[in-house]
Amino acid sequence: MAEEAPTKLARGLSKRHVTMIAIGGTIGTGLFLGAGSSISLTGPSILIVYLITGLFLYLMMRAIGELLYADPASNSFVGFVSKYVGPEAGYFVGWSYWVTLLLPAMAELTAIGQYVQYWFPGIPIWVTEILVIVMLTLVNLTAVRFFGEAEFWFASIKIIAILAIIVTGLVMVLTGFKTPGVHGGIVSFNNVFTHFEFFPKGTINFLMAFPMVFFAFVGIEFVGMMSAETQQPRAVMPRVINQVLFRILIFYVGALFIIMTIINWRYLPADQSPFVWVFKLVGLKWAAAAVNFVVLTAALSALNTLIYSAGRDVYALALENTGKWEKHFATLSMNAIPARAVLFSASLMLLTPVIHLLPFISSAFEFLASATSAITLVIYGLIMWAHRKYRQSADYLADGFKMPGYKVTSPLTMLFFVFIFGTLFLDQTNMIAALGGLVWIIGFGWLAARKFKA
Repeated sequence: MAEEAPTKLARGLSKRHVTMIAIGGTIGTGLFLGAGSSISLTGPSILIVYLITGLFLYLMMRAIGELLYADPASNSFVGFVSKYVGPEAGYFVGWSYWVTLLLPAMAELTAIGQYVQYWFPGIPIWVTEILVIVMLTLVNLTAVRFFGEAEFWFASIKIIAILAIIVTGLVMVLTGFKTPGVHGGIVSFNNVFTHFEFFPKGTINFLMAFPMVFFAFVGIEFVGMMSAETQQPRAVMPRVINQVLFRILIFYVGALFIIMTIINWRYLPADQSPFVWVFKLVGLKWAAAAVNFVVLTAALSALNTLIYSAGRDVYALALENTGKWEKHFATLSMNAIPARAVLFSASLMLLTPVIHLLPFISSAFEFLASATSAITLVIYGLIMWAHRKYRQSADYLADGFKMPGYKVTSPLTMLFFVFIFGTLFLDQTNMIAALGGLVWIIGFGWLAARKFKA
């Protein structure tokens, strides 16, 4: 007699896995490559931007955590939007979120091909892209614990690199290390605080730092897709989410503070990785290769999680909606994996090499990838709205994992997302992306509303 496929996702993710996946979702390649760019915008006050942005994203995660605690069997936060805001809103969030996963996945895949060429310049980028997407798709098609294990080690490499730069900086401070060169000097905490200004390069640059920092954190919500596959979710999820603020302080604020302690921020190149600079200062000749390896693993980690999340998102949408199309993706493999949804998403990511061969499509792809920034803000806003509606529903658990100071922090968090959307219009590139996002929001929002009205 043939064994029947399971009907529920398997709880194969341990606390160790979920903790590292949450960290991996918070730390992207932007920290290793783009730290110089963010510091150059507004100097030491970038730390304040990270703290403010981190605080509001922590509050959003507490809202997601409260929803997950109330319904730990939920397949994703899409279900909460459908349940508490409306099926059309859930449909809009589900497919919009899938787009915001698919396009960055293609961008990460392109970056991986370029990083690999650092060591193997003779291998065409498209060959690397195909091999990587096949490898990570296979990881995602096996038991979920293998995905969790892969993410555990990817995240570990990123954490070790950040802790290495923090420890290196502290040793330099304690030993009175003097950096060479025209702009060199004693490594000291005074390098951060001396002549401190909130707006050393003007108010506009300070405000422009907010969207850059905000989108460095995008991916923090990935943990909200994993509740149905986590062991003891009501015990694990609150602990993991409560650590978000601590991770932000250590990994972002701590690393940037140490970088500005070692190197005077006014002479820090915006287009170079400060991690490479710091490791070269201590005599690490292969610093560029080491950082390239860390960035490669960060990109692999991001792509791995994007494949996972895209598959779960399509599966959640299939369970939410009826129809031939949805029914096809509403099944699980013998390993309790939404294999059809994973393969569907991964196969579209395989179009990356083709997209970059066609100039017109390539430019459109870059535009759409940038436009996902604005779409993400609307998705976050609808998640917060779903949380508000949950608080007013009969499902509300008075003794649950509650968002702190909900009556004040909930509207403030939504206002912060509006503020971030507004800052996109301060820069021409971001403004074009925001307008592109608005086109999607209005166009697809109208189609979703029409579908459910019918």
